[in-house]
Amino acid sequence: MKNILNRLVLLATILCISSTFAQNRAPIPEVETLLKKMTLEEKIGQLNLLTPGGGVATGSVVSKNVEEKIKAGNVGGLFGVTGPDKIRQAQEIAVKKTRLGIPLLIGSDIIHGYKTTFPIPLGLSSSWDMELIEKTAQIAAKEATADGINWNFSPMVDIARDPRWGRISEGAGEDPYLGSAIAKAMVTGYQQNDLTEENTMIATVKHFALYGAAEGGRDYNTTDMSRTKMFNEYLPPYKAAIDAGAESVMSSFNDVDGVPASGNKWLLTSLLRDRWGFDGFVVSDYTSVNEMIAHGMGDLQAVSALAINAGLDMDMVGEGFLTTLNKSVDEGKVTEETITNACRRILEAKYKLGLFENPYKYSDSKRPKRDILTVANKEVAREAARKSFVLLKNEKNILPLAKNAKIALVGPLANNKNNMLGTWAPTGDPQLSIPILEGLKNVAPDAQITYAKGANISNDTAYAKKINVFGPRIEISEETPDALLENALNTTKNADVIVAVVGEATEMSGESSSRTNISIPDSQKLMIKKLVETGKPVVLVLMSGRPLVITDELQLPISILQVWHPGIEAGNAVADVLFGDYNPSGKLTASWPQNVGQIPVYHSMKTTGRPAPSTAFQKFKSQYLDAPNAPALAFGYGLSYTTFEYKNLKLNATQIEQGDDLTATVEVTNTGDYDGEEVVQLYLHDVVRSLAPPMRTLKGFHKVFIKKGETKTVTLTLKADDLKFYNASLDFIAEPGEFEVFVGGNSNASLKETFVLN
Repeated sequence: MKNILNRLVLLATILCISSTFAQNRAPIPEVETLLKKMTLEEKIGQLNLLTPGGGVATGSVVSKNVEEKIKAGNVGGLFGVTGPDKIRQAQEIAVKKTRLGIPLLIGSDIIHGYKTTFPIPLGLSSSWDMELIEKTAQIAAKEATADGINWNFSPMVDIARDPRWGRISEGAGEDPYLGSAIAKAMVTGYQQNDLTEENTMIATVKHFALYGAAEGGRDYNTTDMSRTKMFNEYLPPYKAAIDAGAESVMSSFNDVDGVPASGNKWLLTSLLRDRWGFDGFVVSDYTSVNEMIAHGMGDLQAVSALAINAGLDMDMVGEGFLTTLNKSVDEGKVTEETITNACRRILEAKYKLGLFENPYKYSDSKRPKRDILTVANKEVAREAARKSFVLLKNEKNILPLAKNAKIALVGPLANNKNNMLGTWAPTGDPQLSIPILEGLKNVAPDAQITYAKGANISNDTAYAKKINVFGPRIEISEETPDALLENALNTTKNADVIVAVVGEATEMSGESSSRTNISIPDSQKLMIKKLVETGKPVVLVLMSGRPLVITDELQLPISILQVWHPGIEAGNAVADVLFGDYNPSGKLTASWPQNVGQIPVYHSMKTTGRPAPSTAFQKFKSQYLDAPNAPALAFGYGLSYTTFEYKNLKLNATQIEQGDDLTATVEVTNTGDYDGEEVVQLYLHDVVRSLAPPMRTLKGFHKVFIKKGETKTVTLTLKADDLKFYNASLDFIAEPGEFEVFVGGNSNASLKETFVLN
């Protein structure tokens, strides 16, 4: 009996040890050998991520005595350090001057390109072009690794339905289906399914989780939602990134169910590891472990223990792990096994990158000149920019413009290098960007262009000071606003058309850039009004990092081209579209509200038990007194210089069985005068189910090029999983019943067919 008990104990021990490894992988022998040599202090050191400063810090803390801490074995990774020579120096300290010679992870925020800056992610998502999005990530990885970086704090996949939240600019908008496709494309682009290659890097899916649902659109704020909403609407892009092989996850600043994400065991262990099978490592956001003190979770030792026990592996900048975990082990608040598991995951990441084999793999001084800011990379940046633009309005088909037109180019963003790259482009150089004035001259040298600033981005000096933390984004002219406007009006006298470049400065969106008023600033609104009063055709080139409230502008007799913040090739790409060298094909990935009071407004809302009537106002219905329920501009909306007609929607079956796919075909005809691309979109409505269904959800799309006069048959496939949802028990199921399929050019698609799932 005693032998049997001993065997059972041994078996239990083996099972316990094996459970410390991820579900789907075996231990790496080299890592296990190294772990056996490590002291507790050395293991804790690997969990410490520092920055020596010099980059864009997203907090007030900058690490001190970094070199001495590396020598002491107290650093597992660095960020804010770039360049092959500097990276080599850091690795030499880690490899040659520590007892075990463990190399460093080198991280950075490569959000939308490295030196070759692409459009902001919200803009890039508007291309609906997964191949292109993957290509931009691949180029970003190639350039960043050439400069010594092997770990990227991207992609940000947070679903965002509140445009007041500045970080909506960093993601793919409001929809989990599209967001999941983009998350997969980004991870694949960065990692290329082969981290042993010198031009690939670890992708970090962030911010886990629900950060985009911060209350009031205020950054870092609390988040609160039901589990069914989480699983059906907010979690899918994170899971898609994990399924695509993302090796790293970053925790978010917000709390989830009242527990900050960096110390939330349900989130980081029960969901991420146990349910989803994630086997990489989790890093905190910038000092988010320490910030749990302000959340009210205890002192530094308490919150550090909370985080490591929850499943957080690496502490970014705060050094709470470094300074308290040893004590917590002594006091029995944290086990050494927990620390070993976290250390194992960090070491495995380094092993996968090939750093143990060659710590200087990313320190080739020849690569920057060969791989960064190449002509080919800039061409992709130009293509990505023009494909991201969304034509919101084309008054009297004034666009495209003739290349010999007399153009009055006005606006504070018309000749402004500092605002072309967009927010979260710390590795880019604004002075290398192409402003709009230069781009127009490049593409249309025969055009007669006169330029005037016309207005300041904002006349509020106190507001400008807040925005200009990272550079002169809002420059207030010494000329009076009246003088600026008068100069602009003078330039219009002999013009055929007025092109006004207006909108947000780059840092009016992004992290810590929430706004309660998301209209075009008053200084520019006045200029637009006065330009319209000249009677000349007006084209607004609108830049922003978020959906804006432009109800007033939409009512004016003007054309509007939304260009987001287009990146390094901004001016050339804008000119390509304005002059018709490229026909705009972008579609909105977040709804644009009528006004701030309408927020949140998105395409997959529920009908309620008292749905608003489609015609006249009726009392006691779910609606507003002073505005419609519908957004000003719907999800999926975007015009072209040509027109498209949809007809003959057909399904390959009217009844299907569980597990079956369904095929929808539709004929799309280019009925206009230009060749063009159209994003054909498929939406699904589950008519009756156990949880109240959304009005419609995106479940398919295909971008197709159609020549003028041509008809193409587009096929969209509904996979079996597309019919499923997470029910009240969080089971992923498809319930039998009737489904409606809508196909068209935006979320208001009117072609409809039905089928029954048995």
